[in-house]
Amino acid sequence: MGANLAKGGNAFLDALPGTQSPHHVVMVGLDSAGKTTALYRLKLDSYLNTVPTIGFNCERVKGTRGKSKNVNFVVWDVGGQEKLRPLWRSYTRHTDAIIFVLDSLDLERFEEAKVELVRTVRSHDNLGVPLLLLANKQDLPGAKEPHEIESLLQLRETLPHNSLYHVQPACAITGEGLDEGVEVLYEMILKRRKLRKKKK
Repeated sequence: MGANLAKGGNAFLDALPGTQSPHHVVMVGLDSAGKTTALYRLKLDSYLNTVPTIGFNCERVKGTRGKSKNVNFVVWDVGGQEKLRPLWRSYTRHTDAIIFVLDSLDLERFEEAKVELVRTVRSHDNLGVPLLLLANKQDLPGAKEPHEIESLLQLRETLPHNSLYHVQPACAITGEGLDEGVEVLYEMILKRRKLRKKKK
């Protein structure tokens, strides 16, 4: 999907240090989980046929619900192939939030997803960063529900203490659950800011 990078040029400039930028969000997850489909459904409100991301896509996305309505986010969608995963750390450093996209149907890769998720959220730079776990492909028969995913990934046991996280059922193709996920994500960003202010 790298060919679409040109469309995200403004978002790329907005995210550079020293410029006024919206909330910085990084979207990661295993390959074929539906990250790019989710990004462009949020951006364009329509389904866009995608190819595996080699590198990243970057787009400005606007919230549509509740407190997140009209709030701007710069979302970086980073490729999920195994050879690209070490790069996630460069993108998640100093981010406002992380979206981890999970294929709710692909039970065989849950352990692999768990390893990458834990590695990401336990990274020193990411401690305390809000996490939205997007349980994608909920429209397909056999997809695990959020409470099952939370249990299978052992989120309560493996995530750092007092982590702000939410498991959001979604379908990137239809867009179901995505706007609700962004709304919850924004609320977690605000909550984290309040907690940090109290500590100062």
